[in-house]
Amino acid sequence: MERSSSDGVRSEGTRADGAPNEGVRADDPAEIGRRVLRLRAERGLTQRQLAEPAYTPAYVSTLEAGKVRPSEAALRHLAERLGVGYEELATGRPARLAAGLRLRLTDARRALATGAPGDAAALFRALHEEAVTHELAAEQADALLGLGDCLLESGELTDARDCFAAAERLLADDPLPRRVPAIRGRATAHLLTGELRYACYLLESTLDELNAASLHDPEALLLLYTASIAPYMDMGAHARAAHAAELALALAPGVGDPALVAGMHRGVARTLIAEGRIAEADASLAKAQELYRQLHIRTELAHCHWMRGYVHAQDGDLEQAESELRTARDILASKRAALFTEQVEVELADVLRRRGKTEEAEALLRPLLMSGADGAGDETGALGAGRGAVHAGGAHRLLGLIAEERGDTECAEEHYCAALSLLERSSAAGDLADLCRLLGDLLRRSGRVEAAMDAYRTGLGHRAAPGTTTLGPAPATPPM
Repeated sequence: MERSSSDGVRSEGTRADGAPNEGVRADDPAEIGRRVLRLRAERGLTQRQLAEPAYTPAYVSTLEAGKVRPSEAALRHLAERLGVGYEELATGRPARLAAGLRLRLTDARRALATGAPGDAAALFRALHEEAVTHELAAEQADALLGLGDCLLESGELTDARDCFAAAERLLADDPLPRRVPAIRGRATAHLLTGELRYACYLLESTLDELNAASLHDPEALLLLYTASIAPYMDMGAHARAAHAAELALALAPGVGDPALVAGMHRGVARTLIAEGRIAEADASLAKAQELYRQLHIRTELAHCHWMRGYVHAQDGDLEQAESELRTARDILASKRAALFTEQVEVELADVLRRRGKTEEAEALLRPLLMSGADGAGDETGALGAGRGAVHAGGAHRLLGLIAEERGDTECAEEHYCAALSLLERSSAAGDLADLCRLLGDLLRRSGRVEAAMDAYRTGLGHRAAPGTTTLGPAPATPPM
């Protein structure tokens, strides 16, 4: 007969920590029976002592043999007699395990906010393994969400997308608002890869599904509307981005999470910049910056410096723009947030070129791109088609301008064409028109009038319907 007692002998269905072996369900009647037997033996109780007064010794014997599935009432009676919690007896999970895991997930989030994504990723992986061992689906999903965010920062976009998709599958039976962070994560991974249209599709279809089901959860809606601003802006859909920003602002008073509110202010600032409302944009960023500083979220704080640098550049204050962008780069580099560091370096290079620091700008840009002018980067280093495609296009555009300024028209044309390929693949209409103008002007000056006309026509095609996308109608507006 299988026995389990305090002398260290255990049944073959469980491990030393009381958790079931791989492939054995923790709530299987045989597994529950083994737990009852082990705990009864450890406490030196007879079957009669455990059973009375509500049950018989024969019932306990049958239960320990795994021949009957105990009711909730029976499990609660047995748990009380054995001095353990109901959940521990029913599932084999140590008491307060889920609560402890959630506290450690919070610690891992704090590690990501203040330190390197690689270090935080190790914590999330360990917590995920522990949650899998104890069949804690919600905690598994939260660990995967945290790991996905780590991988986004370090630029491992395919792995990040897979983490968010796995979290979404784990939460498939949960209400849609619970799955929204995973969907937002997937959309962000596609955005950073350069798949702007698909990022918009994910966010918009989720908004429509929420509204169709009357699931007007303010936090879920705010997260989705805020996340949609960046791909809208990159696609040149400024009107749709501005509408998303208005809805986000209207939702914010009903949201208690300050990190979500800070993200909203940062997203709204981008639409204000596009409208030329520079002072309002800077004020919105200042609000976000203060919230991130209070929350000690360094990556998002760096993003605020990054955007404030962009605001100053748009306003013509290049010295202050350079200072803000260098601050952003230093924070991101210290956190080893590789992809974001590379992206901010592209914008810093733009400011350096405009300030006449051409050699420094070029030295900053060249290591960011794979060799050759096609921008075919990968996910482990350089910017390119599968990693930061929009900023890769921006880097080629800047290198084209630098080449043109020194009279190397052949090199300039190569970089402009590489940028055009990247931006067209990404549907980044917001930058395409300007790039087509640069390429057209270059071709016209070199006497290639027909080719120049083709470039101008391409640019005009991307400006033909400002503020729109080809995604169909915008999501329905939720009731406020």
